[in-house]
Amino acid sequence: ARLRIRQYAEQGGVLALELATEWVAAKLNGQASLLREGAEARSDQRGVLLRAAEIVEDTCAKAAEADTVERLRGLEGGAAAAYFGALPALFPPSLEFEGRERRPPRDPVNALLSLTYTMVHWEWVRECEVIGLDPLIGFYHEVDYGRESLACDLLEPFRPIADRWVWELFRTRQFERRDFASDHDRPGCSLKKGARGRYYQAYEQWMAQHRTHLRETVEALARRLLHDGSDVVSQ
Repeated sequence: ARLRIRQYAEQGGVLALELATEWVAAKLNGQASLLREGAEARSDQRGVLLRAAEIVEDTCAKAAEADTVERLRGLEGGAAAAYFGALPALFPPSLEFEGRERRPPRDPVNALLSLTYTMVHWEWVRECEVIGLDPLIGFYHEVDYGRESLACDLLEPFRPIADRWVWELFRTRQFERRDFASDHDRPGCSLKKGARGRYYQAYEQWMAQHRTHLRETVEALARRLLHDGSDVVSQ
């Protein structure tokens, strides 16, 4: 109860801005790192990827000086445009990935990104509930009907990690265009039935490496709320 009281009290306060700044910085650093890694792997797309990485890095520097959460959201949005504008350069044209499309995903890359984000989101919800935090009350994402805003907050720095994993799934040909379909029963593009089992198995193996980090991140956040410490919230 004390933890949740502190969580509600800090929502919208000074600590909320500090947390949001750290989360956004971690996300942007992760995105820039992935773009630079991609530039090394895809020399034919090096220019596109490096230019986007520089934009994201410049935005990260500006985000550190943001004085409101609203300003942070605007900066993050600009960085997202550059990031997802360049991310298709990592994938073969056969996947028809041209940028982020969520509802519904229209290509295999967006399909796996959306599915992976959803799976990881619920990992964060569970960790929040286990420690005693209210997953509905966030610091960066506003309260909205039916949304676990704190889980959304915690997901932000983890998104580039998920993006890298999805890239690896396609780069190593664990999944290919033939594993996906579009039909009337399921709008957009989605995994075929046989491929879904392989995805969930691969997801479990991948996520098993990260659950300790998720738990430690949520524990650090709880300590910070209770004791106003200086624990690192996410890296």
